[in-house]
Amino acid sequence: MNDVSLNRALTQRYIDTEARLGAKNYKPLDVVLTRGEGVHVWDVDGNRYLDCLSAYSAVNQGHCHPKILAAMVEQAGRLTLTSRAFRNDQLAPFYEEVCALTNSHKVLPMNSGAEAVETALKVARKWGYEIKGVPDGQAEIVVAADNFHGRTVAIVGFSTDPDSRGGFGPFAPGFRTVPFGDAAALEAAIGPNTVAFLVEPIQGEAGVIFPPAGYLRRVRELCTRHNVILILDEIQTGLGRTGRLLAEEHDGIEADLTLIGKALSGGFYPVSAVLSNSEVMGVLHPGEHGSTFGGNPLACAVARAALKVLVEEGMVENAARVGARLQAGLAQVATSRVKEVRGRGLMIAVELHADAGGARRVCEALQGRGLLAKETHAHTIRIAPPLILTDDQADWIVDQFAAALP
Repeated sequence: MNDVSLNRALTQRYIDTEARLGAKNYKPLDVVLTRGEGVHVWDVDGNRYLDCLSAYSAVNQGHCHPKILAAMVEQAGRLTLTSRAFRNDQLAPFYEEVCALTNSHKVLPMNSGAEAVETALKVARKWGYEIKGVPDGQAEIVVAADNFHGRTVAIVGFSTDPDSRGGFGPFAPGFRTVPFGDAAALEAAIGPNTVAFLVEPIQGEAGVIFPPAGYLRRVRELCTRHNVILILDEIQTGLGRTGRLLAEEHDGIEADLTLIGKALSGGFYPVSAVLSNSEVMGVLHPGEHGSTFGGNPLACAVARAALKVLVEEGMVENAARVGARLQAGLAQVATSRVKEVRGRGLMIAVELHADAGGARRVCEALQGRGLLAKETHAHTIRIAPPLILTDDQADWIVDQFAAALP
């Protein structure tokens, strides 16, 4: 048996073992990855691919960025975990650097994006009771239809995606849903017990869906007027993905609570954070919320390095420039079966018409051409390569789509 046959047998063995032993809560492409560097990943067969998913924007800085890796290795050899029962020498510098970069007053570090969302929900409710004066147990949070904020029971309870929430009830009360992008519907939903509005600046999992121009500015005005906390989930859109450090900057606004994660560690470690003003975060006291791993020294050292390279290496600006080039190129090669190409920075979607045969088939064709992308909601392909993408690589992506699109 030659080496190619041996490798293919190994690939199938991995796939078969996953099918036999793993929960079937994912449907990945049949590629088994073993190594990554920059914008590229390699499978166990030795094939190289350009990664156009970036682990759902967790690898904005590119795979295995050497400076983040060095920071992780150095810190791992010194101190990894203390819990917040004690202080560590990486937490305070992390606070200083992330606050200076994002114009925040307070930070609460967590691990996953879902934990950051859950933290924001708790903080908003507590603020509502202690500061706004909402009667105990009556706080209400408004959310947008077609949202995606995580997979916990509380979060899927206010999802409108039947696959996310079906079979997982009963759900927690206290949430009201309005259409995404409809500021008038938000205003109508706000009542005396409304404490917060939670929304993504751009809906990622829904298919890179943009609200109408001026929507977020109007939302900010409404929340300010009605004394409602604006929570922006920037876990996917933040940290350079849209060509600005935070997507809220495109509209010239600031949220009361901003949630970041994913690229906060450059893909090396689960790190998330809730960024806040002093008034809102000030409602928390010792013992009321926390995490064993949240704010640990390894996480903080990795996050500090991830933020540093994002800024110093011009990745945010590169995302804006190369993203515009990539989106324009994709629009040029779009076929009659493409409904729309839309995006901002390097957060781009190609949506097919419903009768075009499905996005999964296109993703499989792209895989055969050395490009890894992932479908969402049957007819949409998300394109989100690392922010270090070059002009030549963007043009190559366009060529592969030109060959693979139906």
